[in-house]
Formats: sequence, structure tokens, C-alpha cells
Amino acid sequence: MGVYLNPKNAGFTDAVRSEIYVDKTGLIKYTNKYLGTEQKFICVSRPRRFGKSMALKMLAAYYSCGCDSRELFAGRKIENDPTFEEHLNQYDVIFLNMQQFLVGAKKQDVAEYLEQEVLEELLDEYGTFIKKTEIGLADALRRIYAKTEKKFVFLIDEWDCVMRERQESEDLQKQYLDFLRNLLKDQPYVALAYMTGILPVKKYGQHSALNMFWEFSMIDQGFFEEYTGFTETEVESLCEQYDMDFKEAGSWYDGYQLTNFPHVYNPKSVVEAMHRHRFSNYWTSTETYDALKIYMDMDFDGLRVDIVQMLGGERVKVNTSSFQNDMHNFRTKDDVLTLLIHLGYLGYDAETKEAFIPNREIIEEFENAMSVGGWSEVMRILQASEKLLEDTLRCDGESVAAGLDKAHTEVASILTYNDENSLGCAIGLAYYSARKDYKIIRELPTGRGFADVVFLPLPKTGKPALIIELKVNKSAETALQQIKDRGYTQALEGYAGEILLVGISYDKDNKNKPHSCVIEKLRL
Repeated sequence: MGVYLNPKNAGFTDAVRSEIYVDKTGLIKYTNKYLGTEQKFICVSRPRRFGKSMALKMLAAYYSCGCDSRELFAGRKIENDPTFEEHLNQYDVIFLNMQQFLVGAKKQDVAEYLEQEVLEELLDEYGTFIKKTEIGLADALRRIYAKTEKKFVFLIDEWDCVMRERQESEDLQKQYLDFLRNLLKDQPYVALAYMTGILPVKKYGQHSALNMFWEFSMIDQGFFEEYTGFTETEVESLCEQYDMDFKEAGSWYDGYQLTNFPHVYNPKSVVEAMHRHRFSNYWTSTETYDALKIYMDMDFDGLRVDIVQMLGGERVKVNTSSFQNDMHNFRTKDDVLTLLIHLGYLGYDAETKEAFIPNREIIEEFENAMSVGGWSEVMRILQASEKLLEDTLRCDGESVAAGLDKAHTEVASILTYNDENSLGCAIGLAYYSARKDYKIIRELPTGRGFADVVFLPLPKTGKPALIIELKVNKSAETALQQIKDRGYTQALEGYAGEILLVGISYDKDNKNKPHSCVIEKLRL
């Protein structure tokens, strides 16, 4: 047993002994399914703090013949799978954390340093078959396989760190990718290669040096969806155990929408919130907001508009196909938005091909990035949003209209403000501060149409629900009457309490006072 060859199962042992451990061992049934097949090359990319390294430690504990892990998996989901016994601790595992090699290499070539370190351990274990220290790692493994017919499981963490931390060094990136291709592609000694990182496999033009990998990213997690983060069921169970409000947990950490699991939560932040018994921003505190601001400020036509629309609660169309899977080569705004999806700053709906800001935790990060300059007009709207909400809760329609007039002046330089869609986006921005107390729903189905904007109060806030109807070049009274005539309040099934009906109108021709607002109060 060594650091790289057949590491002990201490990493997974620490995980299962932790106060909070969510059983994700079901992932192993999929890696077992593809062991020794054409699909044995798997690259899973997710944002940081989404359990990538934890999964690798689990796989190392399961496959490595250098330890006995039966007790660690006792009672876990994978224990009932028919393949559990067949592959438990049956393989030589080579575990590579590329971040450590990048740091350790210093001025030395990363691949050369990696080969040197791993070969040293292989010589200790298989010195009978590889006597020449000058041979490369792939040559050594081929010789071992030729003599023993033993196959290896490769587990590679932070595979993309060279792309992220050496963004401008194309030569280094190509050398690194060529090394991985030579080590893994078409090699008889590979039983399984499972890589994790933030970015999918790097492309050059339309091709990839590692085109044998089956990729699972935040664009499409495939059958790994359940293991991407915490599911709704898992978070609900934790909230019950730790006496935390499940709906508020969703407001903070939910929003990563996958095909079969439409509610995926940030696992790192959920665990922190349970431990500390307090909802707050935990995930983004691990990295400075400067990283996000760099991408927000990129000068691509339409990028600024898209970000403002998402801040206002809208979704924007994204073409993810042109992204080169690196952090340096951007050709369109869609490339930037696609990167933000991979980094976890945006959620993505694969069915509609739309991006959006997933939750309150990420909204705070956007706000932090905008606060240091370049977004002054948007920041003025956000800072005024608290007063706008207070005026609304006081049913002061005149003050609400005046506040919207000011917001319109600020946002008009960015958004085309001439229909109910753009008006809805501006309303979302204007009521920005309401997100801490409300779940905001655009276009809520009511049975007789769609309510434009609905604000559902989070538990324990004591605030009323809001139903907002928007009209362009029609009166605010018309908007209010539509709420009543179409019975929009019936859509709030299960809600009991006070409701404010808010009719808002925008008159394009009235330059001095374009907005009007009427508010009525009722109780269900």
C-alpha cells in the first residue's frame, strides 16, 4: 500500500464516521457495470464542494486490494447489489490527485514528476517485472500486465487543474493531455478510469485528446444525477434530524435542476448549515467573488443583459455547444455562461436549454461581485428594493409606483423596457431584497391563465403572500381586476393567511410618471 498505489481506505473511513454522512454508495453499481467495457472511461465534472473527492475516496476504498473495506460498506446501499462481492477489494488502484502534482512539480514538468512518484511505488510492489527506472509509467504498467494480467483502476481527482491554473499555457495543457491519453487510451491494463474535475474534457477545435471518455457534466449528468449533490429527500431527512426548516434550506441551497432530479442541493452548504444550525452563505465563502466578477465583466454583446435578466428572476437561452471546456478561450457570451454553469454559479435546464441563478446563496455572490464597481445602476435598484417591499406591504401604491419609476430609469440603459416580459424582469430586480423572505415564482399556472409574479412567504417570516399582475399601456385597475376575475388566489393551494393583490401598469407614453400601482388586501 502506498500514497498512489492502493491507498488505504482512511479517507472513506473518515467520511462514514462523520456526524453527517449521506449514503452515495449506489454510485458503485454504475462503475461496476462499466468495468472492463468500452465505457470504462468516465469523466464526471461538477462545481467545487459537490462531493467529487468524496466519491473517489469511496471508490478507492471499494476497489483497492490494498485494504479490507467490507465493514465500511456494511449496511450501505451498494451491499445489496449483485456485483458488490465480485469487485470488493479486487483491483490495484492508482489514485492521482493532480492538484498535488501541479503544486509539487514546481518548475519540473507535471507529467514527469507524476511518473517519477508513481513509478517509485510500482517498483516497490512490482520490482521483479520492471527493473529499469528510466522507463515511462505506461511502459511499466504494460510490462506488469504482460507478466501478471492484473488490471488497474485509475482514480484521478482535479483532472482539470492544469486547465484552470495554467490557463494561458496551451503547450503545457497539450503536453498534459497527451500524457493522459498515452497513459489510458487503448491500454490493456485499464479496468476503469474515473476522473473528476470542474470542467469537462478540454477540446481543441471540435476534437478532444481524451475522446474515449464518457462525459457527465452539469449540462448533462446522465445516470449520475442522484450522486451529483444532495437530493430533496436527503435534505428533508437532514432538516428533520437537525430541526431546520426544509423550505428555507431550499431557498438557500436548492436550484440545480437535473432531468430526473429537479431539486439538487449544494452538499457542502447543507452540511455546514446543519452543523452550525444556521442558514448562511457557506459554499461561496470558500472562494473570492473576484473570480465571478472577471467573467461578469467580459465584454460580449448581450452578456450584461442576460445577467440582469437572471438577477430579475428570468431564465436565458444558452448555446453550450461552442464552449471549449477551458477558462481562457471565449468567443461568445454563451461560452461565458456555459463556464458559469460548470462552476455552479448558474443552474441549467437541459430540456429548455436555459440558464438561471439557482438560489439565494449564489445571488449573494452576484451581489458581492457587482458591489465593487461597474454595475452601479443595478446596485442602486437592489439597494432601493427593501423600501419598495416595505411600501408594498403598507399597501402604499403611490410610493410603489414612484419606486418603480426610479428603477425604470436605472434599468432602461440595459434592458429594452417595452413589454410585460421586460417589465416582469424589472419588477424582479426592483423587489430583489424580497428573496430573503419569499420564494418568487414567475408565470405561476392558475388554471385560468398564469399569474405574472407570485411571492410566497417562507415559513416563520409572518409576511403576506403577494400576487402581482403586470400590464403595459393598460390601467393598474385592469391588472388588479384580472387577478380577481381569473381567481389567481386559488393557485395558492395550502396557503392560509393574508394576500396582497398588486396591479402594476406601465404607460410607455407617460415620460414623467410611467408606472401606476393599486394594492388590495384579502385573507384566505
